[in-house]
Parts: sequence; C-alpha cells; structure tokens
Amino acid sequence: MFHFFERKRLVRKGLASAKIRRRRTHSELLCTLETGKWVRGGIFLLFCIGLASLIFYGAPAQSTEQFVIALLIFATALAQLWVNHPVTFASNSRITLMFGTMLVHLIVTKMILVLGHRESIAHEYVPLIIPYALAPLVCSVLLGKNQGLYAATFVSLWGSIVYWGSPGGRERNAFVYLVMGLICGFVAVFVTLQVRRRSRLVRAGFFVGLATWLLAMTFGHINVPWDIFPLGVDWQTFGGESLAAVGSGILTAMIVSGALPILETMFRMTTDISWLEAADLNHPLLRRLTIEAPGTYHHSLVVANLAESAAEIVGANPTMCRVCAYFHDIGKLVKPEYFTENMRAGRNPHDELAPTMSALIIIAHVKEGVDLALKHNLNQRIIDVIQEHHGTSLVGYFYKRALQQQEDARQGGKIMNIREEDIPEVREESFRYSGPRPLSREAGILSLADAVESASRCLEKVTPNRLEQLIHDIIEKRIIDGQLDECDLTMREIRAISENFACTLTNMLHSRIAYPTDTAARPEPFRFPENAPPVSAA
Repeated sequence: MFHFFERKRLVRKGLASAKIRRRRTHSELLCTLETGKWVRGGIFLLFCIGLASLIFYGAPAQSTEQFVIALLIFATALAQLWVNHPVTFASNSRITLMFGTMLVHLIVTKMILVLGHRESIAHEYVPLIIPYALAPLVCSVLLGKNQGLYAATFVSLWGSIVYWGSPGGRERNAFVYLVMGLICGFVAVFVTLQVRRRSRLVRAGFFVGLATWLLAMTFGHINVPWDIFPLGVDWQTFGGESLAAVGSGILTAMIVSGALPILETMFRMTTDISWLEAADLNHPLLRRLTIEAPGTYHHSLVVANLAESAAEIVGANPTMCRVCAYFHDIGKLVKPEYFTENMRAGRNPHDELAPTMSALIIIAHVKEGVDLALKHNLNQRIIDVIQEHHGTSLVGYFYKRALQQQEDARQGGKIMNIREEDIPEVREESFRYSGPRPLSREAGILSLADAVESASRCLEKVTPNRLEQLIHDIIEKRIIDGQLDECDLTMREIRAISENFACTLTNMLHSRIAYPTDTAARPEPFRFPENAPPVSAA
C-alpha cells in the first residue's frame, strides 16, 4: 500500500512513469508442485492405491497375487518412463495427466464389469462397450504419439489384471481384453498422429470402433452363425452387437473431444486444434498491426511461412511456429515508427536520438510484447516465444554507431584537450536483449526465421547464391554467439533449416520479367472540356 502512494507521488513530480508493465509471476509453490520429487512420489502412491482398490473390490481370494503382478508391471512402467520419456518423468503435471487418465480408464472398465456381473448390462455387451481407447486417445492428443503408445500398452496390461480379478472373470477373457486393448489403443494412436480438427477425433473413434467390431467377431463376442443359411441369421442381435462395438469407439472419441479444453486448461497444454483456433488473423492485436504497423504485419506473415516450413522439415510443431510468428513482434505497436519496416520514406526518427536511446527503444519491444500478450491472455507458449525470439543477441547497428561516435569523440578530444575519462563509455551489455535465449526448438526456429527475413530485405539484388550466403552468415553468428545452445536443435537440423530458408526465400523474392512499354500505342489521357459545367449543376 505504501509503495502505491510513493509511486503516485513520484509520478506527480515526473520522476516515474505512470505506466505499470505487466510481468509474469513465478510462484515457488507451483514450481515445487511441478518438479518436486515428493509430489511425484505421492502421485505414484495414489495411483497404486487406486489400482489396489480396483483389483481387490469384489475379487476372489487370489487377488493378492494379481496385485503383486500389477506392482511389477508398475515398476516396469516407471523404468520405461524414466528411460524413454525423461521430459514427461520430470514434469509432475504430465505424470498426473497420464496416470490419472489411465486410472479413470481402469475405473470405467471396472464399473462396466461390475454392472455386467449384476446383470444391469447384458453379459454379451460387456466386452463390446469397454472404452479401450480412452487413455491412449487422451495421451496421444495431449502428450504425443509415444506417450499414447505407452498408455495403450500399460493400461491394457493393468486392465487385463482387473478383468481377471473381477467377479466372473476368467483367464481367457483377460487375455482377450489384453489383445483388444493393445490393438484398439495402437489404432487410436496411429489415427491421431496429426489431429488439427475435432472431426478427426470422431474419425479416430470410428476406426477404433471398427477394430473393436472385427476383434469381437474374431474372438466370438459377436455371434454370427456363418454355418446357417443367411435367412436364418439373427440379424437383430448381430446389428445390436455391431452397433455397440462401433458406437463405443465413437462415443469415447466424442467424450475425449469434449474433455480436451478442460484438460488443456488444467494442465497448461495446447493441442494443434487450439493452435489452429489461435491462428485467427482477426485477433484484436493482429488487426491493430494491419493498421498501425503494416510493415511489421507483413514481416510477421513471412516469418510465419518460413518458420512453419522449417518446422515441418525437422519434426517440430509447425502450427505452433505459425501462431507464435504472428504475435512475436506485437510489442512494436507501442512505437511502430521507430522500426525500419514501418518508417516513412525520407524520415528516420533515430537520426535525432543517441544510439543508446535508439537501442533502448528497439530492445523494449520485447517487454512491450510480453505486456500486451499478458493483457490479452495469450497462450503461455506464445509469451515465451515473444520473450525468447531475440535471446541475448546484440543490436549491432546501434552498437557500431555508438562505437563510431565514441571514436569521433576521442579524436575530437585530442584537439579540444578533453580527458579520456570524460568520454562516455560504451558497454556492450547496454545493447543486448535481456533474454532468455530460445529454450524450445520452435523458439529457436522462429528466432532464425525472424533474423533471416529481416536481413533478406536489405539485399539489393536477390540471387540464390547471395541468399544462401546471407543465411549461412546469420546462422553462423547465432551459433558462435551461443544463441542456440539451449533449444535442442542439432547441427543436422540447423543445416536442414538453412536449406529450407534459402529455398522458401528464393521462391518468395524471385525477380520478375521487366515488360517493355509501348509509348506509341499508349492512348491520350482523358481531359474534361474547359467549359464543362460543375457536377453540382448537372
């Protein structure tokens, strides 16, 4: 409270700015919940308790042996998660999503088995309506195909044990459940490798239902008396069982589609579906760019094309790259006229400023961009890319200009007898962005696309060789400066990105044929008669 009144007093005196820039708040509690080992152990313990409850509920006496087998499978699951999925293992939110989804999958399976034993559901429909693809679908869409296969494997193993230990369960039924769970789960993952529309989820559900139907006929869960003449087939029963098998897959996909927005918000994850929804060019910030900073808007569109194309080459997220490229320079809306692409011909406002002040204005567009992004509740990944796309790079033009002015001051100081210590010192730190450096592959790709697109506009004559040399020099400088050290891009991927940039820019900036003008055949321009009456008098 006292700080608020003190700030007001300083603003009235002109000693402080009235603007308060928004900043991202980092809570220590949230960081502990995300990375704490005790929290991770608690998640695993709760999963084991839930798994034990499902196995022992209504089970025969030998369920202890089944629980021991389930624990051994759990130990194998932890080892595989730690070795093959280290990013997921280090994130408690991802672990919660994965194991929580698998536990829900097992609970639904147990409920269907219990209802079937109590004859609330017809016994022959029980293996047909189990949601075999629930956990694989959620994990595949939200976490990736590898996590989807992981979930399909282990939820099928645990589900077979739950099936075996349920009232009326038999070893054969458990084995059949295991095979159907694995195949249906793998089908769900393969069909959802790239989900960019919600209709793709429904299509995935149809294929899962079709796989369930085929497997159910293979294992005899759908009775088709092939040895009887077709007129004697009970088509009503066959149709009902077929509808249950296919419908369960479609219904599972529809439930997952409806739950995705909630899960994305709870666990701070973004699917390609949400990225496409965020790519709407009618967003208020992008509409402001078209009016207030049209040069920056066009620059952002070109960077989006470059980044998306390069991301597809190296296996990064192209949709995320495109959306982040749209918003990466929104901070230039605060002072658009100070950036080259928005300057009017013959007027450069930096001519009236010192190099340090010009550099401050240029560097500030990153912080202003974060401020606008927080104000408009943009995705957290977009905010990260806005803050990282320049890393800690140097504003080279104004730094060299400041060094030149310093050298001129020294030469003039020798004539005017000015002491060396009276000449202002030029510090490189004052001309560097505050960072951090790009921390993700997408941020690294976008930072390179941004630098390459800006520099390519300075070429007087665009040729493939000049473009390749320019791109090579820019990327080499970024590597030497250490700007790509933390974004997990390999040298092979960087080389592929460089070649893709050269190909894309060559197609964008190719020269056109200069068509000759025929002055002799040009018609005379139309002129109004001198004595023509005014329009209002007509």
